[in-house]
Amino acid sequence: MVNTIYKRVLLKLSGEALAGDKKTGVYADVLGNICDEVKNLVDLGVQVGIVVGGGNFWRGRYGHQMERTTSDYMGMLATTMNGLALQDALETRGLSTRVQTAIEMRQIAEPYIKRKAVKHLEKGRVVIFSCGTGNPYFTTDTGAALRAAEIEADVILLAKTIDGVYSADPKLDPNAVKYDEISYTDILNKDLKVMDSTATALCRDNQIPLMVFGIDKPENMVKIVKGEKIGTIVK
Repeated sequence: MVNTIYKRVLLKLSGEALAGDKKTGVYADVLGNICDEVKNLVDLGVQVGIVVGGGNFWRGRYGHQMERTTSDYMGMLATTMNGLALQDALETRGLSTRVQTAIEMRQIAEPYIKRKAVKHLEKGRVVIFSCGTGNPYFTTDTGAALRAAEIEADVILLAKTIDGVYSADPKLDPNAVKYDEISYTDILNKDLKVMDSTATALCRDNQIPLMVFGIDKPENMVKIVKGEKIGTIVK
């Protein structure tokens, strides 16, 4: 058994990450690459929980003329579709999985129960948490921070379209500086768009480290749990 520095991780994926260059829907090759690396994590003995967004199907800004609560609930349904896609892809790779939703959908998933989720993780099952916190006005970033705190995850692996935390958006500012390490307080003070402020504060208050890495190289997940310095660590 290979030694890993993290025994239980919470992987946060954006919905757009599953869409690849298509931007919408689920792109099978991208989904497959991510799930291959999740399997590698499980094979190393790492317990894996996953929170996935729904932006490849629905984003709140699309419903800017819609009542906010309705728009947010539609987003929660989108995260469930992505959760089911992840479940199917992981199970074709021989992994045992459970989808748990913050809003009851008993025909397709379990309701979220913390003790049940931890028991699944201890049995080596991948647990996919859908519907965010189950409440409007909260993002899936906050959902990820909340679930990580509840299941006592050692770290949140935050998959982004860029390879770490920068002083500015490197896609817009060529002079942006990448941080190897930064504190949650600095992220809030500098208004860096890593996670939303509620999620950032929740991680800080519960002392949950955050590893930010580029999803274009999903193999970095395995490197991180083995202790390699990848992306940016926030703590």
